[in-house]
Amino acid sequence: MLDLQDMRTDYMKGTLDEYNVPANPYLLFEQRFQEAIDSQIKDPNAMLLATAGENGQPNLRAVLLKIFDERGFVFFTNYNSVKAEEIAQNPKVAVEFLWLELERQVRILGRCEKITAKESLSYFMKRSRDSQIGTWVSDQSSVITSRKAFQMQIEKMKQKFAKGHVPLPDFWGGYRVIPEQIEFWQGRPSRLHDRILYSKEAEGWKIERLAP
Repeated sequence: MLDLQDMRTDYMKGTLDEYNVPANPYLLFEQRFQEAIDSQIKDPNAMLLATAGENGQPNLRAVLLKIFDERGFVFFTNYNSVKAEEIAQNPKVAVEFLWLELERQVRILGRCEKITAKESLSYFMKRSRDSQIGTWVSDQSSVITSRKAFQMQIEKMKQKFAKGHVPLPDFWGGYRVIPEQIEFWQGRPSRLHDRILYSKEAEGWKIERLAP
């Protein structure tokens, strides 16, 4: 068995001070997200999305952030997928961005709601044609017999949409995560990390420092 007890990293790359952060957490997120892009981190928009359906069993997967503004954080998926079923049963979710190269995390607690079909269409039209066709073929999370059979379905769908544009499926679109809490985490030496928590209030956000 591997001995992991001596695997340690002292985080030295930055600090986070509650007295120097903006009052609006979206501004801090935008700043940190841009720094992740500038650092050439692979897929800086990758985020872990945790859901739990009516049975209470937590479920976790990586999705890609595609839109964010002061309304929340948007990802796209099949509305018949497991994650969509769990969101329908329990819209409360958790999200995490992990940028290890910068020794940073962002953790979000909130609720999910579908975005409008117009918003979903706007993003869908920006996808590559192959990705658009793939959306029609993939019954996400369902069991398939083989990769070969799946590929045959893709070819059939390519023939179906050989002419003209690929329409938006009614079973596919976006969800917006509307935050109630956003925590910014910066690694520090000796595990004495900086943790700044924004909690949504009636007007604005409350800012607090958390113990490591």
